[in-house]
Amino acid sequence: MKSTFPEQAPVRSRKALVAGSVGNFIEWYEFGVYGYFATIIAARFFTPEGGSEIEALVKTYASFALAFFFRPVGAAVFGRLGDRIGRRPVLILVITLMTGATTLIGVLPTYDTVGALAPWLLTLLRVLQGLSAGGEFGGAVSVMTEFAPPGRRGLYGSWQSFTVALGLLGGAGAAALLATVLTERQLGDWGWRLPFLLTLPLGLGALWLRLRLDETPAFREERETERPAGREVAGAIVLGAGRIMGWAAAGYTFLVVLPSYLQSTLDASFQQALVATVLANLGFAMTIVPAGWLSDRVGRRTVMLAGAALVVVLAVPLLNLLQDPGVSLTVKGVAVWGAGAVVGLMAGPGPAMLAELFPTNVRYTGLGLAYALSNAVFSGCAGLIITETIERTGNVDIPAYYAAATCAVSVLALATVSREAERRAD
Repeated sequence: MKSTFPEQAPVRSRKALVAGSVGNFIEWYEFGVYGYFATIIAARFFTPEGGSEIEALVKTYASFALAFFFRPVGAAVFGRLGDRIGRRPVLILVITLMTGATTLIGVLPTYDTVGALAPWLLTLLRVLQGLSAGGEFGGAVSVMTEFAPPGRRGLYGSWQSFTVALGLLGGAGAAALLATVLTERQLGDWGWRLPFLLTLPLGLGALWLRLRLDETPAFREERETERPAGREVAGAIVLGAGRIMGWAAAGYTFLVVLPSYLQSTLDASFQQALVATVLANLGFAMTIVPAGWLSDRVGRRTVMLAGAALVVVLAVPLLNLLQDPGVSLTVKGVAVWGAGAVVGLMAGPGPAMLAELFPTNVRYTGLGLAYALSNAVFSGCAGLIITETIERTGNVDIPAYYAAATCAVSVLALATVSREAERRAD
């Protein structure tokens, strides 16, 4: 296997990788931070005097889910712009919106300061994040795959997913560092704001990179060609969403919801939950790029099917292992690392697989909507569904059932991937 970063590629292809992936890093860094600090955010924004902690956590995840449901709106609006005026100007716009909304969360007044206005302000910023995130994925993947050399779309597209892992790891690392150096009171009073404020310099750097980005050759050549029928595009969007729903659901269950689940259900400490999350995200990060590279050789279907099928088989045994007090922390650590690694098998080839579903002149819109719809339903709602269902049923195996069921559907959808689709030339 050659170096995972394509050093021999043209300079503008490497620039496209960096400029395309950096916005995705910021997006998932923030979503990770929000998930890791969910219990603190719940206490500061959604807990009026007399409210219960579980009620506040459900409301926090509802705000989390709402942002995801604005992703399809952003994918449709920004995607249409990106397919008409170009990938570059739209990616500049969405990184500006994302950076501004995330930074403002770090300075928001809490419930104790402004009362019921606090959760509404937070939710408004979450909506803006959802819109910008919806416009980010389609453009970033279009840029990466359209600049990719022949036979390397899987490798190039995998860097989009790799920056998801880096973003989540960055968020977990920031949370773990603050939890270590600050007292619990300091963390709850003001420490939680720092990771959100860090987005400002990150976003300015991303903006600079995108201002230097070239437009893709594929867009310049194909922008005037006839667009496919709306029914054909809609069918591809639904199919694409089905193929990645397991990735979306299992990814968020294992990589983001896990900390709050361990704390609220298994009585783990904040630090223990973060360590488990870091291990899961390390496993996720380590398999993404190799999985994308492998998919260029054996096909997207083979690699993604392996990941989805493994989740179906292993989700329940994994969770039961975490619940067993007699199992050592080392074994549990290996188990959560393995859970993340399996998700990486789906995430590595996923962007290229989606890009290959759509011709150039509807690619930004099509793959962005497929990804946004799947994530809105199966990622954005994961925390809300899992938390509420456990509260109502008392069944602590719900996260495993959720991940396994969605991956089972993806297995069926992935079985329809053809070798011809993987060789789409445009």
